[in-house]
Amino acid sequence: MISKWMSVIIMLVTFVNGARNEDGIQPCAKVHTSSSVVPLGSPVTATCVIREDCPLVTGQAVHIEWRLDDRLIPSSPEASESSRVSRAVISSFNHTRAILTCCIQASPPQVVAGVEIRAGYPPEAPQNLTCQTNLTNPNTITCSWDPGQRETHLPTQYSLHTEMWAENENYSYKLPQGVHHYTIPRSEFVLFYDMKIYVKAVNELGETTSAPLVLEPVSSAKFDPPSIQVISKRYGCLRLNWNLSPDQAWLQACGLLNLEYRFKSVDSTQWIDPVLVQNAKTPVDMCHLLHWTRYFAQIRVRYQQSPWSEWSSSQSGVTLESAPTGRLDSWMEISEDPLLKQLNISLLWKPSKGFRANGQNVSYIVLVQKRVVCSTRENYCTFSLSRSIKKVYLKAVNAAGKSSPTVVQIYKHKAHPVVLDATAVPYGNNSFLVQWRSMDSSGLSDYVVKWRPLLKSGLSHIQFDIAGQNQSSIIITGSFEPYKPYGISVYPRFTDGIGPPKTVNAYLREKAPSMVPKLHIQKTWNSDIKITWDEIPLDQRNGKIQDYTVFYWNQKGPVNVVNVDTEKRSVILKDPSVHGAVLMVSTFGGSLNGSAVHFEFQPFDEVASAMIVIGSGFGLSLLIIFIVLTCFSKHEKFKGIFWPVVPDPANSFVLRLTSESTQYTHPSCDREDPIYLSHLSFPDIPMKLSKEEDDLWINSSEETSDLGESICGSPFITEYSGSNSDSVPYATVVFSGFCNSPPPKEPHVYLRSESTQPLLEAEEPFTPKCYQNLALGGMTEEQHFFGPSHDCVPEQVADPENLWDDFPFLRALAMNDTEND
Repeated sequence: MISKWMSVIIMLVTFVNGARNEDGIQPCAKVHTSSSVVPLGSPVTATCVIREDCPLVTGQAVHIEWRLDDRLIPSSPEASESSRVSRAVISSFNHTRAILTCCIQASPPQVVAGVEIRAGYPPEAPQNLTCQTNLTNPNTITCSWDPGQRETHLPTQYSLHTEMWAENENYSYKLPQGVHHYTIPRSEFVLFYDMKIYVKAVNELGETTSAPLVLEPVSSAKFDPPSIQVISKRYGCLRLNWNLSPDQAWLQACGLLNLEYRFKSVDSTQWIDPVLVQNAKTPVDMCHLLHWTRYFAQIRVRYQQSPWSEWSSSQSGVTLESAPTGRLDSWMEISEDPLLKQLNISLLWKPSKGFRANGQNVSYIVLVQKRVVCSTRENYCTFSLSRSIKKVYLKAVNAAGKSSPTVVQIYKHKAHPVVLDATAVPYGNNSFLVQWRSMDSSGLSDYVVKWRPLLKSGLSHIQFDIAGQNQSSIIITGSFEPYKPYGISVYPRFTDGIGPPKTVNAYLREKAPSMVPKLHIQKTWNSDIKITWDEIPLDQRNGKIQDYTVFYWNQKGPVNVVNVDTEKRSVILKDPSVHGAVLMVSTFGGSLNGSAVHFEFQPFDEVASAMIVIGSGFGLSLLIIFIVLTCFSKHEKFKGIFWPVVPDPANSFVLRLTSESTQYTHPSCDREDPIYLSHLSFPDIPMKLSKEEDDLWINSSEETSDLGESICGSPFITEYSGSNSDSVPYATVVFSGFCNSPPPKEPHVYLRSESTQPLLEAEEPFTPKCYQNLALGGMTEEQHFFGPSHDCVPEQVADPENLWDDFPFLRALAMNDTEND
């Protein structure tokens, strides 16, 4: 723009300074150059000729100088000319556009003539000429090219030329400045005839032509994406039915189209490399696929070497179902039942890398000697087997059949340790890197890495993976949750057994614990303070506990810090003046402080003295109360607990007999409280005795102590095995009724029994003397005696009251019998 304005100004100055004649105003001078457009960097020669009638030089000497834009350039006068002619040479013109002016030296210099010189490059031949046919209505051919990398700095004109030999028709299309593509209408080409296409570039320094492109318009057509339909017809194959768009469907029947298809399984993210099908017709079979697997498929088409169409939209299909193939990886946990002499087995399995379910609704069966012991759709099973069984068989089953059996050996546990230690660290967002060290061992087949969440139980949560015998690490991936603990174990597996594992607990991510346990504070006997706390529940740890930190302080001193090992959970502070304490629990993910606990203790001597005084007073009070209650209590039972009364048969008085100490139980009477008699039993005696039986009772000279059973043992009964071998004969009273029953008509009968004390010191231990049967209300005329023989007759009859004094026990019975009557 500046150069144009400079040219205009020069022309105006030239005309202003020009000479006037009959033809009008003529310029004072004129500049002649070899060319106004030159190649950039080439030399330029210019000559300035001043007219004789130029008013600026009339009558004076002329001195001419040259300027290129505003820069002075050297010049020289022509030798054969006058001083009114000057010549300038520019060795290398490096401007794309500049004004060369001829001036007369004056003050200021006067411009008398000038010329604009432009420089640039000839056009490059257009490159990468491509043409593409559009088969949608309306059909067109669009061509484009690259003008080249070098800028010409000169206006360049491009034109597109076509030649159709069959039709003998040529067409040219001129393009606007800077446009490098053109669309040929359908009326100026034929789809199936070859045509020649080229581009020409022209500027002021020359012209060039691109390499010609010979093509059949249909071969440069880019088809629209086809539509497909996926159908499953045979095992391992999917059939693709495809169609072109309605505007291009007429080309499908020619059978000259090439086709490519690609596919991927539903659980894959990468497409399989495209497969080429030449001269494709519909349909196309896509084979060598996995059974009962869903695949997504796409296709694209082209005519011979034309550009490929865009990929079609994805369509899916499922291959046909077949029996499962491949083996299953397994892991077995065994425990012995010593009572039933059998093995309790928990078997887990998962598909190996080569396993294919080949169908839906896959289930699994476990067989032992062709007998099914387990059938399930889960990946685990529990059952019991005899110890003699050495292996089981595992099969996968679907609707199409069963897989080949996988042999699972029943391994025994071996005590030989192989894995020395194991570690587990997070690896990404859902994986652990498990590493272990092991010693060399013969017979090692592989390693089994098992893991489970520690907050959940059950076989469904157990997972495992298998590593080769030469591996020392493995990456395990699963649905791991952050801040939850997992137990990871590494087992060495031999050809004949399983070695002991190494187990570590790991967290995918950690954070500070959710709670801090409460501190329990107590003072020890030596004035130290012991602080203890409970273990944090596993579900609230949120990571592996690294340490416990106890902060404690007194009222005036600084805060002290004690780090406690994770296994102890207690600390003893040697400072008895501690005023408060705080517990901090730390994991790798953070720390949490508990609540501050403030406490005060009295000096130990004061506390001990107070405890001794209180304890002594309380004990003395209890002793006094005990003595008072014992000595002055009127409750005989209470006194009997501390001073039991041992009955003396010679000096005993019984108001009433009860049978709680005997082997038979009778209802108690309601009139008096019972007093218990320890050596009294009631044999079952008939209500009425016949005369023969009565004579037998009275006249028998044999022992009668075996007719009634006494609690104490008797030395006179050989079959009796009583606990007291020192017992002596006594008496057992036999009534025909009890308590409120009607009075008997027959006289009472008294039988022998035993007692641990003799009735009379003078009595022979093995020869009991005669005893009287005392009637109620006093002595009657008829006295009944019983003893070893009928010869035992009292010499004289004593006063009845005196007789009772000798036999207080029988006296009490007599009084009781009187009350019953």
